[in-house]
Amino acid sequence: MTTPRILAAALLAAASVNAASVSIVVLATTDLHGNLYPIDYFTGKPAARGLAKIATLVHAERAREPNTLLVDCGDTIQGTPLEYVYQKSRPLRADPMMLAMNRLGYDAMTLGNHEFNFGLVNLRKARSNARFPWLSANTALTPGSKARTFESYLIKTVGGVKVAVIGITTPAVPTWEKPENYAGYRFEDGVETVRKTLASLTRERPDLVVVAAHAGLGDGASDTENMVRAIAAVPGIDAIVFGHTHQEMAEQRIGDVLLAQPKNWGMSLARLEFTLESGQGGPWRVVEKKSGVVKVTDRTPADSEILEIAKPFHEAAGRYLSTEIARSAAPLDGILGRVADSALVDAIHEVQLHYAKAEVSFASLFSPRVSVPAGPVTVRQIASLYIYENELYAVEGDGRMVKDALENAARFFASCSGEACGKGPLTNKNVPGFNYDMAQGVSYEIDLSQPEGSRIVNLTFRGQPLAPDRKLRIALNNYRAGGSGGYSMFRGAKVVWRSAEDIRQLMIDYFTARGTVPQRPDGNWRILPELARKTLELEAQAEAARTGLL
Repeated sequence: MTTPRILAAALLAAASVNAASVSIVVLATTDLHGNLYPIDYFTGKPAARGLAKIATLVHAERAREPNTLLVDCGDTIQGTPLEYVYQKSRPLRADPMMLAMNRLGYDAMTLGNHEFNFGLVNLRKARSNARFPWLSANTALTPGSKARTFESYLIKTVGGVKVAVIGITTPAVPTWEKPENYAGYRFEDGVETVRKTLASLTRERPDLVVVAAHAGLGDGASDTENMVRAIAAVPGIDAIVFGHTHQEMAEQRIGDVLLAQPKNWGMSLARLEFTLESGQGGPWRVVEKKSGVVKVTDRTPADSEILEIAKPFHEAAGRYLSTEIARSAAPLDGILGRVADSALVDAIHEVQLHYAKAEVSFASLFSPRVSVPAGPVTVRQIASLYIYENELYAVEGDGRMVKDALENAARFFASCSGEACGKGPLTNKNVPGFNYDMAQGVSYEIDLSQPEGSRIVNLTFRGQPLAPDRKLRIALNNYRAGGSGGYSMFRGAKVVWRSAEDIRQLMIDYFTARGTVPQRPDGNWRILPELARKTLELEAQAEAARTGLL
């Protein structure tokens, strides 16, 4: 006689026999920005980064788990001198990043905003070189446009599981780019586009849905540039892998949605693993998911095939960077360039004020690692000082705009008072250093004993207090003009002039003609109290020692 317990055990055993389980791994990179070789082109030294090293990690992951997809989240064909030389002169047959990604077997890439930097001709060329789709569900055509559409999603069956990858691009492209660089395209809201795309996917019946977004996590529904947090609230998504903000996030969950972000420049590889089960031939369902990042280190070997593909492009970049353009009478470095006025930042201002015919200039020190030796100054040093292909704008502004921009910049520092100003850290880790702008054409002090929004004191223009309604012509880059980094006061300002060349090239042209670079700053700004300034200098020197600059 069969007892209920025996019957239950038999049914469970039969179910386990008929049940199937499979693991699917999604590997992802983002914001590679032309980093193929494991080198810092701005210092000429080896660096733990680049697609050649990422390739080694990808091969190892595929060996462990054959059911693998490889995707990229955009900002791929711009950023290093290797890509810059190719994009500007095209001495070789095809885009180096696409050639390397083809060899590595990428399944898809999401369109990033920097893909538009060199114009549509260059974008189309790179896209035609790719043997994988460029995805962007929310990049649509304008009425009458004859441009080529981007695919909304990729459907691929891996290990018997039908996987959908939806591509989403930050819709803020028009705030940064010249209209001709995205002519024929419009950028729709990312959250609503995901909803629509999921609805259209119902006929495909995917078992696993991943969004690959070129947009940051953001702060909620109001953040239309970085809307990943809002996308995670859309039902029907299993995971989101994303980029754009150059942060790293191994794992986070919003509701039941898994999120991960690899580090930029090929410094880490995101790994999202999904376990799916199917009972008695029924549909697959996700029963477990987790993510992490696999970091590139100094000991990670570079893949020889990727290095071979990159070699001619790397050599062309080396010849460009070694071109002498000026001389420096003394060595200069950026170690203290964010805590005290610097000749290096003044060099940027000098160029911007000259070409924009402006009265005030805003610029940041993108990296304190910049160093200019005494003697010949090459393109490499100028490129290390201005690492982005930003364009120069002149906008109509006023004193209030300048004050508000400086207050926003001052958020880079923490408040302190009295003896507490002698204790660090006095930098705000939530504000990236590249979003800390300094101004030229005005004089001012940053008083850290005052609360945020009231730190800029003794702000003067040509020796007189700067009136809020004083009209000014302001020089700044196109990203600041678009309001990035919290500089919303510039968004919507009338652009009265824009450069035909990027700021780095303007600097090369200017100092080639001048023959020398600035040797000392004019001291137009400083940090208060004095104890806070000294503490910040010690922090900057300690960071330089930690990273090998001292």
